[in-house]
Amino acid sequence: MKLSLSTRVAEVPRQKEKALMGLDDMASLAKDAGYSALCMRASQVGVQHPLADAKAAREIASQHGLPFSMVTGDIDTPANNDRAQMALRNITPFLDLAAALGSDLIRIGMKADTDIAWAQRSADEAADRGIRLAHQSHTCTLFETVEKSVQVLRQVDRENFGIIYEPANLLVCGQEYGESVLREFEPWLMNVYLQNMKPWERGGQTIETWINGPVPFDLVPFGEPDGIDFAPIMEVLGKMGYGGYVTVHQNVADGMDIGEGARQFAGYLRSVGDFE
Repeated sequence: MKLSLSTRVAEVPRQKEKALMGLDDMASLAKDAGYSALCMRASQVGVQHPLADAKAAREIASQHGLPFSMVTGDIDTPANNDRAQMALRNITPFLDLAAALGSDLIRIGMKADTDIAWAQRSADEAADRGIRLAHQSHTCTLFETVEKSVQVLRQVDRENFGIIYEPANLLVCGQEYGESVLREFEPWLMNVYLQNMKPWERGGQTIETWINGPVPFDLVPFGEPDGIDFAPIMEVLGKMGYGGYVTVHQNVADGMDIGEGARQFAGYLRSVGDFE
């Protein structure tokens, strides 16, 4: 497996459009902390920027020996607002962005069954350029539950369309997220995202879900006894022969020093998983 660091770790908490650290500093931190790639988000470079900015970002990352594991090209998709699905209506700028960054994977959003046909069209256009599309396990989307996720993946039915497995979002939706779920997702698994949420009644934050309503939670460090145990997840991925990226996706800036958090998460994951 390969370890990737999302630029989300240095976003202003709950403001996905604002970065607290420039890309050169982020790339330097990621390299020093033992990551093999960066996961690009629009807080750094997105479709709202000229393609020249994306090419410059690729050069910066390349200077540190880091490719981009995935691209989230707009603010609406991670914000999961009522425009989260709009990238599928015009995927071309996102494909141009991914190509300029040298990445073959784009995160997209889907909110309703009417998005399935758009996903098929976008996947077909992406396939012509050797690019894949994937949807994260995420609250208030078609990928909120395991059952619906698999149903949508089968309906889209494109080899270059898959899922980003993210156990914390499954947890807050009351879903299983262990070996049985990874095995269900295996045919479509294109990325692994990790953040550590602890749902409990006195949580300092709240996340909205369709299936469970508002769920209070706290973000906790990796390895926290009351959080998600990532060791069994890494073991299952190893048994499956998964050789893709495992991406630290937690907003480290929300309660931790960015550099300290990024290093701690990398150290923990390398202690429980088999990474290059």
